[in-house]
Amino acid sequence: MTDPIRVLIADDHPLFRDGLTAMLSDGVETELVGAATSGPEAIELAIQTQPDVVVMDLNMPGMNGVEATRRIVADSPHITVLVLTMFDDDDSIFSALRAGARGYLLKGADQEQIRSAIRAAANGEIIFGTELAARVLTYFTAGPTAPAPVFPQLTDREREVLDLVAQGRANPVIATKLGLSQKTVRNHVSNILTKLQVADRAQAIVQARDAGLGLQSRA
Repeated sequence: MTDPIRVLIADDHPLFRDGLTAMLSDGVETELVGAATSGPEAIELAIQTQPDVVVMDLNMPGMNGVEATRRIVADSPHITVLVLTMFDDDDSIFSALRAGARGYLLKGADQEQIRSAIRAAANGEIIFGTELAARVLTYFTAGPTAPAPVFPQLTDREREVLDLVAQGRANPVIATKLGLSQKTVRNHVSNILTKLQVADRAQAIVQARDAGLGLQSRA
């Protein structure tokens, strides 16, 4: 016979906590090692009891479940945290995952779903409720987002001008290359200096090169 899964509950709602306590104390698969009512207490009990799985609510006094999860996992990486909460927004879900949670269920889950999730978590699986799985899968399989442009305060044209300035090009050369008048180039350079909060062209070149602009030939 295999050892029971040692479970710590962290939830500040008495009725829900009592329901979980009764469920986990009723079977031979699980052994309840403690019940915390706040984030700090969850961390303390996790360190003391070293459970296999912590069933963690997110909204608790003293410290939220995301931060409690982060600290428990940092201190005891072998402990698996399964979030069981009423919050289904993306910020809550992905904040919990980034903190180290390996499962996420909503409190509408029935007892068998919760038991199954605890078993899966104890076996090292990553588990999500049916209503969340598709959203999480989409998030992690979506193509990479385009990187933010350097100097986002500049317009595309100003960024082009700055790139050429960083290459050491004079205004007449920049004007010819971009098909602009020299006056327009001077105006762009003036705007660039203002937006970068630098005093002169030399300081702008330093910032631009530090950001990776002006890497083409500076001849």
